[in-house]
Amino acid sequence: MTPLEITASRADPALLDLPWERPLEDWPEDILAALPRGISRHVVRFVRISGRVLALKEIEHALARREYDMLQVLGRLGIPAVVPFAVISGRSTPEGTPLDAVLVTRHLQFSLPYRAVFSQVSQAGTAHRLLDALAVLLVRLHLEGFFWGDVSLSNTLFRRDAGAFAAYIVDVETGSLHEQLTDGQRAYDLDLARTNIIGELMDLQAGEQFDPEADVVEVGDDLVRRYNDLWDALTSQERFSADERWRVAARIERLNSLGFDVGELEMTTDLDGTTLSIRPKVVDAGHHARRLMRLTGIDAQENQARRLLNDLDSYRAATEQQEEEEEFVAHEWLQRVYEPVVRAIPRQMRSKLEPPEFFHEVLEHKWFLSERMGTDVSFEDAIRDYIDTVLANRPDEKSLVTTETSALPIFTQPEGT
Repeated sequence: MTPLEITASRADPALLDLPWERPLEDWPEDILAALPRGISRHVVRFVRISGRVLALKEIEHALARREYDMLQVLGRLGIPAVVPFAVISGRSTPEGTPLDAVLVTRHLQFSLPYRAVFSQVSQAGTAHRLLDALAVLLVRLHLEGFFWGDVSLSNTLFRRDAGAFAAYIVDVETGSLHEQLTDGQRAYDLDLARTNIIGELMDLQAGEQFDPEADVVEVGDDLVRRYNDLWDALTSQERFSADERWRVAARIERLNSLGFDVGELEMTTDLDGTTLSIRPKVVDAGHHARRLMRLTGIDAQENQARRLLNDLDSYRAATEQQEEEEEFVAHEWLQRVYEPVVRAIPRQMRSKLEPPEFFHEVLEHKWFLSERMGTDVSFEDAIRDYIDTVLANRPDEKSLVTTETSALPIFTQPEGT
């Protein structure tokens, strides 16, 4: 029997308690659910050890190690991706039969597989919001020179983001990192995304989880349009008269409004200096999230950050502090507005939504109640009504571990082990 090898930046000894001498599909049914149905190429299981949920994927050792390394690289680049935890290799049965390695990743808290999104959210606009998130993710990957090679909803997890969704890459088994992608590589990824998404939505229609009258081909085409629009906005060259220099600042502001910072801008003039050309060279996603983090220390998704910053700006105007330092007002808003709202979440309900999403939904609920009652409803009344009528009926999303087709029970490490 070969020795078990665990490769991890921070190995957890509790991993040794799992039955690695068995193929994942043969793990005892009393600790794992039956093999999930679906189109996954690999056996995947979820376990809970040391207070965290981990995803286990059985895969050939070289591929497991390559994917582990690639996920680490994407994390350093700031790409939304699951976090690699360990690679388990040297597995074999008691009889000495070699077994594939297992890639272990941290389960992304408050994330939802796309089927869970369709089962919980009204279908009106859901597909388009998911595609918006996937288009942003694909553009971010391509800007970094990452060729995915297996773009699909199945290989993506989604987190709520102030009424929209933020997409995280899960499976990078076929991915590769380059200095810069060619147009052909980008086109291949985009066409593959379109094809896979059309197929996945057809599958949902067959399972009566998506509008049977919806034109899924049009939905797939819409992803291509959204990707191309965003890519052009971020990378296209713009020409204008040299006396229209204000358009440089306008281009930067437009990119900021899309959630991107401009790290480097290339500007050139023609020979006689009458025409100016600009092209963003380095763009970084997360403009609003970085600003919110700098001002308040709140870690939020991009749309959540945009919404919280809008509320901060409203607070600044309402308290007539436009001339005060932004950092001072942000600290005051954090203490007087944001933190009291978040602290109002009952402890037993804190696994239902992330705090920034809760704050966003309370703002939405406050507006809804005020419109319905024809008067400004207080935060206290809005919070109380939201908790009683909305939050109490929501499922926990902190550790929702479902596959594309069904929920899986979680193996819980016995106490004392």
